[in-house]
Amino acid sequence: MIEELFIIVVFVIAIYLYRNYKGENVGKYVTGQVQEIYNKFAPYSFKVVREKTKELGQEYTVRQYAIQVALIGGFAGIVTYLYFYNLVISIIYVIIAIMFVPYLSYLRCNKVYSEFIFEQIQVYTSNTIMEFATTQSFVKSLEGVRASGVLEDPVLSDVNYMIDLAYKNGTIDESLDYMSKKYPYYIVKNMHQLFLQITKEGARNTADSLDNMQTDIDMLIESVYRDRIERQTFHKNFLQFGIMLYLMVMLVQYLLGRDSYLVLLDSIFIRILLHAVLIVNTYFLLKGEKYYNENVGAE
Repeated sequence: MIEELFIIVVFVIAIYLYRNYKGENVGKYVTGQVQEIYNKFAPYSFKVVREKTKELGQEYTVRQYAIQVALIGGFAGIVTYLYFYNLVISIIYVIIAIMFVPYLSYLRCNKVYSEFIFEQIQVYTSNTIMEFATTQSFVKSLEGVRASGVLEDPVLSDVNYMIDLAYKNGTIDESLDYMSKKYPYYIVKNMHQLFLQITKEGARNTADSLDNMQTDIDMLIESVYRDRIERQTFHKNFLQFGIMLYLMVMLVQYLLGRDSYLVLLDSIFIRILLHAVLIVNTYFLLKGEKYYNENVGAE
């Protein structure tokens, strides 16, 4: 009775949406409402990240998000029905699963943004070293990199701020400290330390030091890109393993027989255990997704 009532409520809501918004696509209306809520409550930092993802052309389209919702919701519905053979429980799990789509979008956008920032830092360090070899002045090197047009915001704005700080203070100390804290990469800290040493101590032979620093940067870049390939392989195998864990219930039903399994479901302890299996496995998958998408490009 509860299942039929729930289905009727869902159909009534769908008909209401269609009748009141038939002048526009219902899917677009729902998407617009979700977007409006997102813009109101999303953190400012993530709004910046998502804008940059759009600018890079890597933000999902509405169709891609719809496919993702359908796949995740459909998989959740099938798996949970095989666990409990209860339509209401399956629908609840489907709704919960779809609610994780914004979080997955958040992780993916952070990954895209992190990769973009690392590539910009790579350009910043390599070009600054090349400019310094010619100018022998850190500030002039920054101005040369800025004028080359190879940097984009936010790194470009930070380089402009570094130049302003250097002229304002008459030293590069605060500029280097600002950039090192803003982008705590190994290559940034080491390059800044080298320039500080050259400026303060007046090193005579800087060519070898700059060449060694460039070699360090090249080695780090190689290791980061190798790590990306390894992460992709890990991610694929991880998802396959996670899906297989969800489907272990099918093996249990095959061994016990469907009728015996349904008898087991009468026990509240077994139902709690099955819920726990779903929750723990989902947590396991989300932790893996977080690891795959975060700190890309960091040492």
